[in-house]
Amino acid sequence: MPGEEALDDAIAFSRRHLRSMEGKLMSPMAEQVARALDIPLPRAPKRLETMCYIAEYPKDPKAFDSTVLELARLDFELLRFLHLRELKDLSLWWREFYRSVNLSYARDRIVECYLWACVTFHEEEYSRARIILTKVLALTSLMDDTYDAHATIEECHKLNEAIQSSFAEFEDNLEPHEKYRLSYAKSAFKQLSEYYHREAQWSSDKYMPSFAEHVELSIMSSGYQMLGMVALVGVHDGATVTMEVFEWLASFPDLVRASVEIGRFLNDIVSDKVRRNQKDFPSTVECYMEEHGVDWEAAMVAVAALAEHAWRTINRARIEVDPARLLAAQLVVNLTRVLEVMYHCGQDRYTFAADLKGIITNLFLDPVPM
Repeated sequence: MPGEEALDDAIAFSRRHLRSMEGKLMSPMAEQVARALDIPLPRAPKRLETMCYIAEYPKDPKAFDSTVLELARLDFELLRFLHLRELKDLSLWWREFYRSVNLSYARDRIVECYLWACVTFHEEEYSRARIILTKVLALTSLMDDTYDAHATIEECHKLNEAIQSSFAEFEDNLEPHEKYRLSYAKSAFKQLSEYYHREAQWSSDKYMPSFAEHVELSIMSSGYQMLGMVALVGVHDGATVTMEVFEWLASFPDLVRASVEIGRFLNDIVSDKVRRNQKDFPSTVECYMEEHGVDWEAAMVAVAALAEHAWRTINRARIEVDPARLLAAQLVVNLTRVLEVMYHCGQDRYTFAADLKGIITNLFLDPVPM
């Protein structure tokens, strides 16, 4: 957590020695250490870690139990069948939707959006929630591309109509006592559009905000606060998903703020590497350079440190959270974990989706290792 300097030293010590063992460890320990150095285990999406561990578990004779392994494989395959049915339905929906909006500049990423939702919550009881979250992720991607591409008024009108019809569809899938949830999601989505508009205005005016100004606007335009609410909209647990929980998320608590900070900082680190000097709107990295008079490398290190600090804030917030809000808090954490995959090693794997092909193939298509 923030301020735990002794654990900072312990992490540095452990990382240094684990790296020194590269090439000396036996399987499966070698693979597990490599993954932990790549993405620390508490930040790794559990579905992806499970996929890897099923293959490694038989290599550990001290822990191996053939019955446990068989049950794990069966559970994984049964859920995969459900995931593939959902992905088929979403692909058909997206094909019709994408053609209807006819926005040539927009990224075609329904599979990647589903991967995001599936890794956030893979269990059977979250099927409806996964489908809603996937569709909203796709809509958010369209809106992001629309503002980036400086779309025409006609294109913006067409997209707005499509978004409104989608939210009407979501409402039809909710029970009468659940319909209030959609008002929170719609309000958050509307606010996101306003944040995009403010960024576009800054870009048009060639305005260079201060670092603090940039962070306050750009963390909101990242959309992760809105996604935290959307993730809850389709959850069937009415006893846990209450109006009080939605009000808590809307109040922008430390847990949510830290999550959106991670999304913004990781995104800007990646975008500066890929499109530096080509963007109309300055990134947090560029604003930090301008304000502190440092070079690009120093600014990148500083922004990465802010993302690291935000993860520690999440650790503290999870411990302190009210038990009644635990499900919502965990979904926010799971959404944040996916960011470590999407922006892995300084890559934008959502925009350049070929980098996700291996994960998608292993998760949805390849047989579970026998």
